[in-house]
Amino acid sequence: MPPPSPPPSGSAARPYLRRQRYLLGRLLRLTSRYGWRCLGLVLLNLSLLALGLAGIGGVGIAIDFLREQVQSGSPPAKFPFGWYPPADWSPRFVLLSLGLWIFAAAAIRAWLAFLTAVSTNRLGQGRIVVELRASIYAKMQRMSFRFFDANATGSLINRVTGDTQSVRLFIDGVVVQALNIILATLFYLFCLVQIHAGLALACFAFLPLLGLVVIIFSRWLRPDYEEGRKRVDRLVLVFEELARGMGVVKSFGLQSWAEGRFVEANGAVRDQKNNVFRKLTILFPLVSLLNQLSLAVLLGYGGWLAIRGEIPIGTGLILFAGILQQLNAQANAIGTVADSLQQTLTGADRVYEILDAEPGILDREDAVPLERARGEVIFDHVAFRFKPESTVLHDLSLTVRAGEKIAIVGPTGSGKTALIQLIPRFYDPDEGRLLLDGRDLRDWQLDDVRRQVGLVFQESFLFSAPVSANIAFGCPGATPEAIERAARLAAAHEFIEKLPLGYDTLLHENGANLSGGQRQRLALARAILLDPAILILDDPTAAVDAGTEQEILTAMDRVMAGRTTFIVAHRFTTVRRADRIIVLDRGHIAAVGTHEQLSKQPGYYRDAILAESGEDKGEAA
Repeated sequence: MPPPSPPPSGSAARPYLRRQRYLLGRLLRLTSRYGWRCLGLVLLNLSLLALGLAGIGGVGIAIDFLREQVQSGSPPAKFPFGWYPPADWSPRFVLLSLGLWIFAAAAIRAWLAFLTAVSTNRLGQGRIVVELRASIYAKMQRMSFRFFDANATGSLINRVTGDTQSVRLFIDGVVVQALNIILATLFYLFCLVQIHAGLALACFAFLPLLGLVVIIFSRWLRPDYEEGRKRVDRLVLVFEELARGMGVVKSFGLQSWAEGRFVEANGAVRDQKNNVFRKLTILFPLVSLLNQLSLAVLLGYGGWLAIRGEIPIGTGLILFAGILQQLNAQANAIGTVADSLQQTLTGADRVYEILDAEPGILDREDAVPLERARGEVIFDHVAFRFKPESTVLHDLSLTVRAGEKIAIVGPTGSGKTALIQLIPRFYDPDEGRLLLDGRDLRDWQLDDVRRQVGLVFQESFLFSAPVSANIAFGCPGATPEAIERAARLAAAHEFIEKLPLGYDTLLHENGANLSGGQRQRLALARAILLDPAILILDDPTAAVDAGTEQEILTAMDRVMAGRTTFIVAHRFTTVRRADRIIVLDRGHIAAVGTHEQLSKQPGYYRDAILAESGEDKGEAA
């Protein structure tokens, strides 16, 4: 895999920079929703810094007091706020009091550190991440199938799980920390200037160089984080595919190939993380080295000032050194904030790419409700393409009467799936119109349209929930009697009764504790309970044996009565139940007729459908 490219420069950098500013604006608006909570975190962090300074100050006072007691003529120790221990206090009691002061500051600091950690977690994990994940999932529910065609499942999973964490990091790892750094730096600078302005100025001469280093490394790291996200997407995708295809892998004895594929994807993620780590191992030691220069100035220039008696040892040089160390810690935190910012921008780009995406399939402003459709469907010069460069359906016109049963057959790639996916508006036609009951499908409210359509796929998905909940998925308020009635119509009641807990039996992932035929009958019952005006059966008997097929077909005959039905099938026994058969060929209607008519005509139906059913072509003719 080639190394990631650096950010663009010159005129090509303008869209890149505009995108960065846009993301920062979105992230800051998100932060403003939690402004008071962020302010609380900042105050807690500043309290921690103040208590740390109080501890250092106590040590400085103790050193000056000891020096005063040991060396006659030494200047008296300076206690805070002009206070001085009473004359009757012994030196031992004064030192004991200072020790208690230092310990009390440390104890309160530990308690506040606990509160800060809990508050940060509640804000980040308890609110921001949860709300972002809910927003992304809600948006994906409104996206068209084109969106899912263009985005791999692994990438979407990673955005919901990993990238939302990156957005959360902007609030507690960038904004809150940046405010902490700014306020703490100003406070520490004020304290250092109060101790000795000249020494403070000398120690901070290297700050501009430190800022330049952080900016350079920040720009250097951004492409690596983008590449890292892509490699994690790839790892999730590979794992998902291998997990779903475990049976195929084992049946061909290719476990070593599968393991090698996963190891390769896993190693790519490791290599990219190592690349980031190597850069960070340069950044942080370099920041620390620049910070040590200020300590060198302190020891040289500050020590000379102490020898001359211009500043005291404890509350002067020692306190200055302690504050300077705290200030250096803030400078080191700048590198962490810069690193967090790049992670955040990378993750936020992927999160807002989903949140900003156009849903594609929407209600028109003047869309009207649809109580109950009659079921007449008209394709009026419909053209459709999954991708701009390849048309799947060409100028297709077809009228299906209400209650009519239509079978759709044709070779692979002829457009069968595209045709039936237009009916519930999984996609909209690129040209022409699709009418329901004489009105453009887009004139009806989308949710109402989809409630009129019941679908049974070749591989119907079942949830890890009780049998009854799976049947009632489209009608959550269905009564047990209605659920059982739908199951009886779908020829599913008998096998459900034999399950350990009957209708309360919990299904495994995708109904793994049922046979293929049982899963199909549950899917059929789910469609029946919806009581749709239009029924779409997408090769529902393709994956079952002949005996099970006959049971499903008998159930289908009961279900199709009085409903407009579209049957996509390859098996002769399923197709011949239709009133009319539509033969598709490369997106065009090649033939229309009944089973008897098409069986006598040369073409795809006689050559393929009857041949697959084992009938002799001559007899069929």
